Amino acid sequence: MIAPTRPPLGANTWIWVSPLTDADVVVIAPRLAAWGFDVIELPVEDPGDWDPARTARLLDDVGLGATVCAVMPPGRELVAAETSVVAATQDYLRRCVDAAAAVGSDVVAGPMYASVGRTWRPEPGERDRMAAQLVAALAPVAEHAAACGVRLGVEPLNRYETSVVNTVAQGLEMIADLPAPAVGLALDTYHLNIEEQDPAAAVRAVGAAGRLAHVQVCANDRGAPGADHVDWVGLRDALADVGYGGPLCIESFTAENASIATAASIWRPLARSQDAIATDGLAFLRSLWP
Repeated sequence: MIAPTRPPLGANTWIWVSPLTDADVVVIAPRLAAWGFDVIELPVEDPGDWDPARTARLLDDVGLGATVCAVMPPGRELVAAETSVVAATQDYLRRCVDAAAAVGSDVVAGPMYASVGRTWRPEPGERDRMAAQLVAALAPVAEHAAACGVRLGVEPLNRYETSVVNTVAQGLEMIADLPAPAVGLALDTYHLNIEEQDPAAAVRAVGAAGRLAHVQVCANDRGAPGADHVDWVGLRDALADVGYGGPLCIESFTAENASIATAASIWRPLARSQDAIATDGLAFLRSLWP
């Protein structure tokens, strides 16, 4: 059954800038609202890049909801890492939760297990050890998140960006011992397209487990949703079947920022303009719920 109304639709500020600053929010948020978006997705590259209280007031003024992304550059690790590194990463994630609570986001999403781009071939039994390490490291963060009314969305990434969690099945295994109300999975259609044999079935598996915390969308090449070969109708129906009530947030990146372009392997423009990724994607997603 198709949901009678469309989910809220959002856009990640990474489409235009990295890192996000207060000055950027002042420009981007009113534009998203004017285009008809419901939600702005706010990455926290470093706490303090943008002020949560100030942002909350601005979003209230323009009528936008918010979601928050945790960012995992080299040095942020919860598995296969030194105790001091894990502790610093936990502190960072708590601050992401605080920012989310301040702007009214009920989720912090991201690959909160290891830094993006860190890959190695796990030894026999190492995945079980990493799962135990992740549970131990995320448990206190999840407790803090639950107290703030925020859910953690652990995001599986494709095999080229991590060797820890690539698939929905792996993600569900890794978080099985963490409380479902506080910890779920964040799904991204870009990674689903690479790693899942049946992305719609993967969505249903997460929904059946009660673990669907957040959904990010883009074309299979990271461009605007709809300008690609993704089975959007199948994904729409799967999201309706599991009763997902959160937003769909367009996540893409700009090739103009050297650090993020390298991290996300953005070597060429993905649309006629960065604005078009958002506006064309918004128009297409709206068309799925006529």
